[in-house]
Amino acid sequence: MATEVVVPTLGESITEATLGEWLKQPGDAVAVDEPIASLETDKVSVEVPSPVAGVMGEHAVKVGDTVQVGALLATVDAGGSAPAKTEAAAPAVTQAPAAAPAPAAAPAADESSDSPAALSPSVRRAVLEHGLDPATIKGTGKDGRITKEDVAAAAANKSSAPALAAAPAAAPAGSARKEERVKMTRLRQTIAKRLKEAQNTAAMLTTFNDVDMTAVIEARAKYKDLFEKKHGVRLGFMGFFVKAATMALKDIPSVNASIEGDEIIYHDYADISVAVSAPNGLVVPVIRDAQDLTVAGIEKTIGDFGKRAKDGTLKMEEMKGGTFTISNGGVFGSLMSTPIINPPQSAVLGLHRIEERPVVVDGQIVIRPMMYLALSYDHRIIDGREAVTFLVALKNAIQDPTRILIDL
Repeated sequence: MATEVVVPTLGESITEATLGEWLKQPGDAVAVDEPIASLETDKVSVEVPSPVAGVMGEHAVKVGDTVQVGALLATVDAGGSAPAKTEAAAPAVTQAPAAAPAPAAAPAADESSDSPAALSPSVRRAVLEHGLDPATIKGTGKDGRITKEDVAAAAANKSSAPALAAAPAAAPAGSARKEERVKMTRLRQTIAKRLKEAQNTAAMLTTFNDVDMTAVIEARAKYKDLFEKKHGVRLGFMGFFVKAATMALKDIPSVNASIEGDEIIYHDYADISVAVSAPNGLVVPVIRDAQDLTVAGIEKTIGDFGKRAKDGTLKMEEMKGGTFTISNGGVFGSLMSTPIINPPQSAVLGLHRIEERPVVVDGQIVIRPMMYLALSYDHRIIDGREAVTFLVALKNAIQDPTRILIDL
């Protein structure tokens, strides 16, 4: 008996999604609640589980199609059909050695032709951007699927071997140039729309400062083992910055405000949006009431967000709201940037890589681990004086972490 699999409810105000990837193909055995497809919404990817155990039936939609909530995705044939697939496959395996030359060539052809189709749109785009061969990338995702992290690792390995990379570049000198059109994922379309909206509506300006990370690095080195033993989470830099930001936001409330019509809304709480990496791009879950959390509580929340972002299990409500955003481009090696505001918020803090530089301290030139800070803000409600004051307050707290403990 065939059981229909439909698009589940995706969250408040979300009525449609894009089919990002089929996790099961027709004829594959599936278990109850085993994911069979991945849907891309405006903010997250949602896996669709099978309601019954059986064999995957025909797909009703194709990868890239837009589907409405309640629409038919596929069918699953419940019952005893799954073993039949296994039995049918067994004779093919036993017959393969009988004609060694032909079967040896056939799988290679099938693998190369099926490989691109098995990639999700975001992974296929990453493969094209880096000029990689999917057949040479080892997948670490579910069922051996290739993830964006796998592509990034393969690209890093490729760049670290210039001699090997140069040889293929010279070979195809006379070959035709190729292009491939890949439809933007729903998440990427939403990111593009919101970022352009911010540029069109906000009077955006960026102010910079730098901060000496010596004190935080020393504190982290001294207490990281005890911290992890007690709290079960690693002590990073984001815990310090989020806590310091909540204190600075309390002193400069306009940085934590937003515009609605002709009114300015001031928040007496700090819901901090933190950008974390997910397979399909950056997502921005929110740390609720961060002003009430300890550094340990903040680190636990961020660690949980990061893990579930990679697993694709973040919930819609966890990415709604937010009064201020912190984006750490330093983890990717960024030296300096001008981050874009996340509407309807009025400011975003950009963190960058830590780099040893000569600075003057007490009349002496010394080498210190320095980081550039960038605050992009809506000049309609935040003046330059307030932006600079916010950055200085943040800088003081990071350079003297005792201020965080005594709320100074």
